[in-house]
Amino acid sequence: MNTPIDPHDRILRTYTEPEVTALLRELHERGRPLGLRWGSAAVSDPTIDGRLLVDFGDAPVSTLLNLLTLLREVTRE
Repeated sequence: MNTPIDPHDRILRTYTEPEVTALLRELHERGRPLGLRWGSAAVSDPTIDGRLLVDFGDAPVSTLLNLLTLLREVTRE
């Protein structure tokens, strides 16, 4: 199992809105077969200290990346 990404990791400042949108698309695709749905999840306008937020409770991008890591491990073929 991979180590979770910390919300304050400097690499998170490098993610752009199109990259995060693509990650959200992957989250929707991988989560759908498992009954995980975030239909309203989107890149949020506000940022915290230069980091984009994902609008499902204004979670940092690290939350999105950590969720995707878990889904990738579960759906690994």
